[in-house]
Amino acid sequence: MSDKLDKEQRLLELRKACIEFFNGIYKDKQKILVFGEGNVDARMVLVGEAPGEQETIKQRPFVGQAGKNLDEFLDIVGINREDIYITNTVRFRPFKVNPKTGRTSNRPPRKEEIELCRPWLYKELGIIMPELVVSLGNTPLRVLADDKNISIGDVHGKPMDIKTGQDISFKLFPLYHPASIIYKRALKDVYIEDLNRLKEYLK
Repeated sequence: MSDKLDKEQRLLELRKACIEFFNGIYKDKQKILVFGEGNVDARMVLVGEAPGEQETIKQRPFVGQAGKNLDEFLDIVGINREDIYITNTVRFRPFKVNPKTGRTSNRPPRKEEIELCRPWLYKELGIIMPELVVSLGNTPLRVLADDKNISIGDVHGKPMDIKTGQDISFKLFPLYHPASIIYKRALKDVYIEDLNRLKEYLK
């Protein structure tokens, strides 16, 4: 079996184990899980926070508005989506329900949701074995750096060496989440500057 086929098989087995695990935990309300996708031999993995509504419907990471943000990201950095692997820290959509309208909206993942998903992200990275992991926002940064006090505002655009408990080592390149620049326009210039740094770093 080739290395690529072996990785694909192991990711498939990981996916099955992950579904069983979360079905056991959320017996009353089963979660729709969204898994990573892309090139299993990628040198670079992109890690977001959690799937949103569109990602849950299509069961793919970074589609809808998040997909448009990602397209801009890839365009600036000069890479193709099919050349990288994309995943999220949390495997399911964290949402809240408006009691008046009954409509759902995204919310930040809770601590226990992040901790339940942490080992699955580590295992996924252990199969892909990337050289570089780009984290988008605070949630993936804190999980990958294994530091709950680290802040994206302090370390954005600065590569750091990471070694996880599973003996996986890689360079971590922390970026603001592309969605954050929608809410804070002042971050746009900083975000673009960091993307250009990443582009240089990849050279």
